[in-house]
Amino acid sequence: MIQTLQHPSWVGITVGISLAITLVACSGGRRTATSGGSTSPATVASGGVAGTATGGAVGSGGSNVAGGGSARGTVSAGGTTSVGGTTNAGGSRSTGGTTGTGASAPTGGTTSTGGTISGGGATGGTAGSTTSGALPEGNNGIAAHHAGDLGIAGDTDVIFADDFESYAQAADILKRWDNMYQNQYVAITTTAANVYAGKQALEFTLPQQTAELSDAVEKIVSPELDVLFLRYYSKFQPPYDVVGSSHNGSSISAHYEVGFQSTPGVPANGTNKFLANLENWRGDAATVSPGDLNIYVYHPLQRSQWGDHFFPTGLVMPNTSIPFDFGPDFVSRPDLIPALDQWYSYELMVKANTPGKNDGRIAAWVDGKLVMDFPNLRLRDVASLTIDRFALCFHIGSNPNGQSKKWYDNVVAARSYIGPIFPVK
Repeated sequence: MIQTLQHPSWVGITVGISLAITLVACSGGRRTATSGGSTSPATVASGGVAGTATGGAVGSGGSNVAGGGSARGTVSAGGTTSVGGTTNAGGSRSTGGTTGTGASAPTGGTTSTGGTISGGGATGGTAGSTTSGALPEGNNGIAAHHAGDLGIAGDTDVIFADDFESYAQAADILKRWDNMYQNQYVAITTTAANVYAGKQALEFTLPQQTAELSDAVEKIVSPELDVLFLRYYSKFQPPYDVVGSSHNGSSISAHYEVGFQSTPGVPANGTNKFLANLENWRGDAATVSPGDLNIYVYHPLQRSQWGDHFFPTGLVMPNTSIPFDFGPDFVSRPDLIPALDQWYSYELMVKANTPGKNDGRIAAWVDGKLVMDFPNLRLRDVASLTIDRFALCFHIGSNPNGQSKKWYDNVVAARSYIGPIFPVK
């Protein structure tokens, strides 16, 4: 069942369910899975811009236990979410089970020698705790202090900003980023329709082929951090007819790569690595493209050698029939699918836990609205395991139905919530 969200800043986003699973890490490796989990109602509520979400399905022992279900809410034109759970999806996400082979890292990459990250001069706004409580939304972040993002790179909380305006050619990207995979498929576009702001944007191309491939640009975080926010604008070229393995958004990670060699298929154990990708998952051709927005996570409690998928409702794949405890403050939110050929502001936050405590947190925003929030996480067992890089990714396990493109613009990485470009373009 697919429902269209009517939030004024989300024209064309849809809500849906994926039914078949093939999983892969951003830079390679894949798994197929077949088993099931039931869908059950949950309560979803949220305020308007910068509102605080409340509700969620309460499990035993007074804590919100996520998983095993897909709640479906609707969003009114006023920007508020009505009570979900009145629509039961009546089906199951198939998941779990068989592990496939193959775990290839991206090839054809070039490593630059510079590009360390540093803070700047002007001050910016911070709001909300990244450990517990309500997170900021809307225009309550750093971008609100820098109209049109002008001067945002100099904000004391900003560690990196790139509007892609300074590059004469794609090779120049390595003057500011530390690595670029599949150089032949990475470009700087000047086509106005494919630029969000200014005159240039980053363009990734995936050719029509059945082999696995990853386009990416990566930035090393130095000094390493316990918390990072990554905001960017992005859109897909239609029809983007990719089913199965596809890591097609962004990534924040802690030692997931050794040098520039990724480690897919090696489970996180609390001391070696963690990773969180904001991406879309399309399990079968019946699911609206590009698929359900979710977080792909390598963490010590992951359910197989490959990463888990965290969906906004609280459903966790593989083995969706097993609940995952996101703690008493978890709020189940509707699944959502962004429209193709439409720009959105995406923001990903990863906050590492205090070793010995489950106070880690991963959250994501679309156009300034908090669309998923996963507290009560254990991402590490040692304080030395810290965030050391972020990336923009466009990966496929297979792309047999035609060439695919994706564009990125106005990237900002910071220590606190950033928010969309203000005023809205």
